[in-house]
Amino acid sequence: MNRRTAMALAPLAILLIGALVAIGIVKTRAPVPTTKPAPFAPLVRFQEIVPGRVTLDVKTQGTVVPRTESSLVSEVAGLVREVSPSFASGGTFEKGDVLITIDPRDYQFGVSQAKSVQAQARLAYEVESAQAEVAREEWDDLGDGGEATPLASRALQVEDAHARLIAAEAALAKAERDLAKTRIRAPYAGRVRRKGVDVGQYVVRGTAIASIYAIDDVEVRLPIHDADLASIDLAFDFREEPAGPEGPPVTLLADFGGARRKWSGRIVRVEGEIDPVSRMVHVVARVADPYGRNGGAGLGIPPLAVGLFVEATIRGRVIESGARIPRSAIHDGDRVLLIDSDNRLRFQEVEIIRRDGEDAIVGVGLKRGDRLCLSSLAAATEGMLVRTGAIDAGDTP
Repeated sequence: MNRRTAMALAPLAILLIGALVAIGIVKTRAPVPTTKPAPFAPLVRFQEIVPGRVTLDVKTQGTVVPRTESSLVSEVAGLVREVSPSFASGGTFEKGDVLITIDPRDYQFGVSQAKSVQAQARLAYEVESAQAEVAREEWDDLGDGGEATPLASRALQVEDAHARLIAAEAALAKAERDLAKTRIRAPYAGRVRRKGVDVGQYVVRGTAIASIYAIDDVEVRLPIHDADLASIDLAFDFREEPAGPEGPPVTLLADFGGARRKWSGRIVRVEGEIDPVSRMVHVVARVADPYGRNGGAGLGIPPLAVGLFVEATIRGRVIESGARIPRSAIHDGDRVLLIDSDNRLRFQEVEIIRRDGEDAIVGVGLKRGDRLCLSSLAAATEGMLVRTGAIDAGDTP
């Protein structure tokens, strides 16, 4: 082999040797261990179900109004001479208290005149009765055996005198009533809402004296959603009949005097109409002795004043075995996600008794010890593996 041929084959020999070395290295290398990646399991929050007694309370709100409210009017005309110190807006009074006194002198004169007329009528009646007795005796002395005519026996005169006496007595009674009406008395214990007259003012019959209301009871008209009707033990027959003392209890709350106050009452009736705008039914709650006159308000509790806006909680029916869960845990209307013993998600259909604000009350479908998934998952599937360990601040379940 000449020099030129050796130089041409040298590169090929080098390449061949390199290839043989590479093949040897590959065949003699140690095997590389491989591992299968673990499936991704999101971290979730859960609630352990503990069924128990659940009260289907209904929350609503309304304004306190008086149970009894009246507009006092004058039944006689005259000048207002006196008013009671309690006859002022917001003033309180007891039943029978004299609120206003109208000048009684004209009516005292009327009583005197009526007494005079009544006395004259009684005298005339007595005279006619005596004359009728004499006429009957004279007729009997004639002895003709006939019956005297009413005119001859003076029966008609006696009847006329008696009718005049009755009319005079009625006129006297009316005059005495008019005199009594010059002292306008309170028909019940209450408060003055609006004062209409004052001293020196002349009033005529029918003049509005004041607007007053009773303080024995107050009422609150409460709107109830159609969906909440079944939660209250009341007969919704729209007859507006009283529910009686055993109506559902009501708790009223309001911010009053710089603090949160509470009063207790009961539902007493259901109104007979549905509101055409809101499509709600109204029930009426009543609170007895709201001003604490008989110790009803309790020590340290301020009066439940008319016009106060209150929040009301009506005691509803009791579910013996129910569970309260967040509404956000409900999917597709009536399904929830449960976490089984293998930490896998399972869809479960439930019976939703009522949706109450941010919560829902489940009657059927959940049992004690079930783990309810509370976390929102973008793509939850049946059998999906999850983690239920402690959630750190950096985790986003």
